[in-house]
Amino acid sequence: MAKFTGTDKLLPEPVLEEFKYEIAEDMGIGTQVREGYWGEVTSRDCGHVGGKIGGNMVKVMIREVEKLLAGNPI
Repeated sequence: MAKFTGTDKLLPEPVLEEFKYEIAEDMGIGTQVREGYWGEVTSRDCGHVGGKIGGNMVKVMIREVEKLLAGNPI
């Protein structure tokens, strides 16, 4: 079984960053994420938003890979 070392990324960092901003825009917090100021947001709310962004990024990545595989079956 292959071991994930953390250096073997499936997607380049810029692609992951783009996903993050797309999801933030969809959630209506794009400006906050882009500007980087979260001073008025509680840590509980940040965790809630971070979890949603991470979860949505995974869903988007799975969808993209499924589309890729549908176009290029192995």
